[in-house]
Amino acid sequence: MRSSVLLLPLCLLLWTAVHAQQPPVNPALLKGHWPASWITCPGAPLRSYGVYHFRKTFTLAQQPAQFVVHVTADNRYRLFVNGTPVCNGPARGDLYNWYFETIDIAPYLKAGVNSIAALVWNMGEEAAVAQISNQTAFLLQGNTDNEKLANTDGAWKVMENKAYHPCSLNNGARLRSYMVIGPGDSVQAALYPWQWEQTGYNDQQWLSARKLTSPVPVGYGTDNLWTLAPRNIPLMEETLQRITAVRRSNDIQVPDAFLQGRQALTIPANTTVSILLDQTFNTVAYPELTASRGKGAVIKLTYAEALFNKNGKGNRNDIEGKQIAGNYDVFGPDGGSKRLFRPLWLRTYRYLQLDITTKEEPLIIDDLYGMYTGYPFVQKAAFTSNDASLQDIWNVGWRTARLCAGETYYDCPYYEQLQYEGDTRIQALISLYVTGDDRLMRKALLDFYYSRVPEGLTQGRYPSNRLQVIPPFSLYWVSMIYDYFIHHRDERFVQQFLTAAEGVLNWYEQHIDTTRHMLGPMKWWNFTDWNHAFPNGVPDGATDGNSAVITLQYVYTLQQAATLFSYFNKQPQAARYRKIAADLSKGTYQACFDAGKSVMANTPARNTFSQHASILGVLTGTVPAPQRQAVMQKVLYDTSLSQATFYYRFYLTLALKKAEMGYLYYSQLTPWRDMLRNGLTTFAENPDPTRSDCHAWSASPNYDFLATICGITPASPGFRKVQIKPHLGELQKAAGRMPHPDGEIQVTLERIGTQGIHAEIILPAALTGSFTWNGKSIPLKGGRQTIKL
Repeated sequence: MRSSVLLLPLCLLLWTAVHAQQPPVNPALLKGHWPASWITCPGAPLRSYGVYHFRKTFTLAQQPAQFVVHVTADNRYRLFVNGTPVCNGPARGDLYNWYFETIDIAPYLKAGVNSIAALVWNMGEEAAVAQISNQTAFLLQGNTDNEKLANTDGAWKVMENKAYHPCSLNNGARLRSYMVIGPGDSVQAALYPWQWEQTGYNDQQWLSARKLTSPVPVGYGTDNLWTLAPRNIPLMEETLQRITAVRRSNDIQVPDAFLQGRQALTIPANTTVSILLDQTFNTVAYPELTASRGKGAVIKLTYAEALFNKNGKGNRNDIEGKQIAGNYDVFGPDGGSKRLFRPLWLRTYRYLQLDITTKEEPLIIDDLYGMYTGYPFVQKAAFTSNDASLQDIWNVGWRTARLCAGETYYDCPYYEQLQYEGDTRIQALISLYVTGDDRLMRKALLDFYYSRVPEGLTQGRYPSNRLQVIPPFSLYWVSMIYDYFIHHRDERFVQQFLTAAEGVLNWYEQHIDTTRHMLGPMKWWNFTDWNHAFPNGVPDGATDGNSAVITLQYVYTLQQAATLFSYFNKQPQAARYRKIAADLSKGTYQACFDAGKSVMANTPARNTFSQHASILGVLTGTVPAPQRQAVMQKVLYDTSLSQATFYYRFYLTLALKKAEMGYLYYSQLTPWRDMLRNGLTTFAENPDPTRSDCHAWSASPNYDFLATICGITPASPGFRKVQIKPHLGELQKAAGRMPHPDGEIQVTLERIGTQGIHAEIILPAALTGSFTWNGKSIPLKGGRQTIKL
């Protein structure tokens, strides 16, 4: 919140400058107590909801060439230097790894009087489940003695902002959905300390901050409230994003120039209006609304991915007979000029509705727009084909993946913003293939590593302030380690996880039914997929014993672990994992394969059948090679099998390739085409009726267009060799490029007749591998090569 948007273009430039500069941390600060103090507001309830402002004013003889500070807060902060917003955070972590940001604020300082100011908030009991917290606090530490005058201590001033109250608290119940992203903001402008972040603001009536404790990095201290770790991902992107269209308004005309930022909108006194705006695509942003006059008015901003009627969402483009429902904020103007409302946390929306009631004074809406935000991924991959509709799937998939990537991967940005292993594995592969940026994947691997419970399992989602254990997701964490090992080359990073991976695999080993040679009864939530035949997503036998689905997922992970441990010279573990996998595979096949139906049953009772059991049967090699294609034909076309949702079709594709049927992938894109026809601009959690319209586990085509259609996959650890094995299906032409640790891989493919292929391939100079088509393989070397088969 600030009183003017005149500096907006400058702010965008400054955000760019901050992203470009990530100075190193003074090594001395990573080896013991920091000179600065954690500070808080005297007399404030430290674990309850509250919004606070911290300030320090100081004088510099000249503008410094460098002024590096480390900053963090609990729950969160937004930092201003001389009135300019320069940073927000901290990146979500936990009390053991409480992240701090390192920034050089020298470009925003000047000779003379300067101010550093921080907006700090604690959502208390209303906090998002992804938010771990101890108590309200703020910390800023200069990197060296040159910056120590900025250190947080008792000389800092603080005030509690009584303008804020939580709202939008019961949306989960109203939408009948699990919703845990935190509250909306209700802000009364009359109580807001406007201009508080500006250098000349008079803070003499503010309190002196109370020192709480001495900060310490991870590995130090004896009575810690937090242990500090350097932020390991870049700062989030913020980009101006104009709202595109007015879809509905009552009692007022909204000119196009208003949405374009060229004309203010005046709401007459003693009027109630409702304006439905359409971004035309789903987005994640900080909405910023600037208002003048309108004392006593009430502005409600409601955000939704889609509109609703009694039948649900329907086509997302249609609004007739539909209403908005969902998360909202409330702003109460005080009659002042250019009052800017910006919520404390990001919002997800395609539709944004303004419901405005004015009193005796007209209200002027000076401007309204979004500041798009998210992890600053840069798309480096591309895919084209003779089917132009695949470009729409690619674009919508990439938008889906981007909206589900912030300081962690999100399962969905509207309802949860939680990082789950099952979702994250697919998201991370998309990130690697489309951007080559592995930093968010590395953070995710570490987050789950830090989440482990005493039994050896990871938590099913993390960071999280509620405990949730999903044992199959712990297996996906091991698969993520394997994925990183295969695609990137940081062996030291991978090795740190091996002992923890053993803990996960050993937990499962303790649950083996040695009579059946399958997994026996298991505790916790054994979620597999939101298949309607699986109660609460749990397949038959997972809880009471002898689930083919869970047993074979364990086999799949053991096979990956055997490769991983063998590479790191842990041969006894690798041999053990191979033997367990072979025994369980044989036992499950004997107990669950129904020869008459030519599919795997869910349990030895052979009375329920799913696509999932057969998918894993093929993917693990449990189903013998001569039977795999017949089994996959049943998986694809036998509708008596309970069906995989969008999420699990990622594994269906892997099984098709295992059965040498990858050519059918193109024909299996109907669910994504249906979503586009239904007006979705991001891919949904499930087929309609669905809760979330944006769920990154459904963005797998952005991986498979490159890994399946173009056929680009690693052929050795670290992607030191490549296999290119295209699966064009009915396509006549396809081309793709993707980042690789050594550069870029480019593949251009064109059919010759019905069986032939013409391929142009460009590899990084040091990369070798093979090209395979219709069972014939040709060696590849670095550089450009042409293949005709």
